[in-house]
This record gives sequence, structure tokens and C-alpha cells, in this order.
Amino acid sequence: MKVELKTWAGLGLATALAGAGLAGCSGEAGESGEAGESAQAAQSGELGEAGEIGEAGEAGENGESGGPGALPIDQRLVFMAGHVEAGLALYRAGESAMAAPHLMHPVSETHADERAGLDALGFDPAPFEGVSAALEAGQSADEIEPLLNAAEANLAAMRDASQADPSAQIRFLMETAVAEYTISVTEGVVTDAAEYQDAWGFVKVARDIAETLDAPKAVAVRETLDTMLDRWPDNAPIAPDTPTDPGQVSALASRVMLDLP
Repeated sequence: MKVELKTWAGLGLATALAGAGLAGCSGEAGESGEAGESAQAAQSGELGEAGEIGEAGEAGENGESGGPGALPIDQRLVFMAGHVEAGLALYRAGESAMAAPHLMHPVSETHADERAGLDALGFDPAPFEGVSAALEAGQSADEIEPLLNAAEANLAAMRDASQADPSAQIRFLMETAVAEYTISVTEGVVTDAAEYQDAWGFVKVARDIAETLDAPKAVAVRETLDTMLDRWPDNAPIAPDTPTDPGQVSALASRVMLDLP
């Protein structure tokens, strides 16, 4: 995922979508020009009630590279987790080819900057390496379900160990999910399947984190996140013929943000 996180953290989501040339995991979105068109729609109001989402935290203040490695460790953790959750869901749905790029984040040297410092939180590469090997061997998800569960459990344990503010993590995930989804859907069609899948993964992780949220509107946050997940079909981020409009996803993300403490 080639997102200029430093740029859109400083400028706000709508401005950065217009100028940063975001590209998906597949690398195609930024080159096709479709991302720019989506960004223009976002700037002109297509994001609806989600205008406040533009303040993307302090993501870019922690480094100069502009990539995931520039993020603070708690944000890098949930960023990686979003990719992994998308990959696990795709693997379980029998879409191993689509799952593979997402599941490479915890093991590939390409994504080593995302993992920097995660050892201190208890990162265990073994289940992720096992899943990667199973993918290469063509094993089905049913055959390695214990490994998939172990990978999810390790991600959850690291989130607990990070002792991060759940509200701050959910905000970051909402901002990232809106950016990804806005890129992924153009004129009512999924034009970047990888980003569509990533957006689901970030919402899924946000929903998991929301279970730990202790705030007056925690129940409302969880309910809205459930509604967001329902915007993807069949509990897996496989692109449908008619995806939900990005404005709806953005409005739901905005509602989550407003209900957070």
C-alpha cells in the first residue's frame, strides 16, 4: 500500500486524496487516474458527513519517509493487522491468490518497516510464516485453521500489550479505511480490489478494538462499526458487482468518530 501517510496526516484526508496520488497494494490506482477522480468527488462533498475525518491524527509527525514505518508503533500494529485480517478472511473464503499479498505483511522483507519494534509487544512470526508456507503449498484454510487462529491471537495479544488508547486507534483506522475505500470504488464499480479489501480489514480491526472501549457511547460505536462491516458482503471483502457508495462508508466512519470520547 503506497500511501503518503505523512502528507495526508498534515493536510487532511480530502486535500491529500486530491494531491498525494495514493496507490493501492496492487500499485494500479495511482497510475490510472481513478484515485484523483475519487478525491475530487470527496473534496466536493461526496464524503458527506465525514468531513471531520480529514484530520488524520499525528501519523506523519513521527518520521520523514511518509510510509507505514513513519507511524507510531501502535498505529503500525493496527495497520498491519488490517492487512492480515483481510488476508485471513479471503483465505477462509477460498480466495488464496487474493489473500497472499495481504498476508505477506508480517513476514515479507518488503514490509519490514511496519514490524519494527513489534518484537517488544510479543510479535511471534511463527504462525504467520506457517500461513505463508501453507499458501505456497496450496493448502486450504480448513487444513490450517489452528494457524489462522494463532495469527489472529498474536495480533490481539500485541494490541493488549501496546496499552494504546482504543479511541485513537479507531480514529486512525477510520481515516485509513475511508481513504482506501474512496480509492477502491469509482463510478459504482470496484476498480481496486486490494484497497477495497484493505478497507474492510481496517474496519474489522476497529470493531475488534471497540470491544475494549469503555465510554458513554461505546455501544453506539460498536453498532455503527457492525453496520459498516455489513457494507461488505458475506463477511469477506470480495468485491461485489454493486459496492456501497463511498459516501455511505464515509458517513458511517464520521458517526463512529463523533461517538468516540
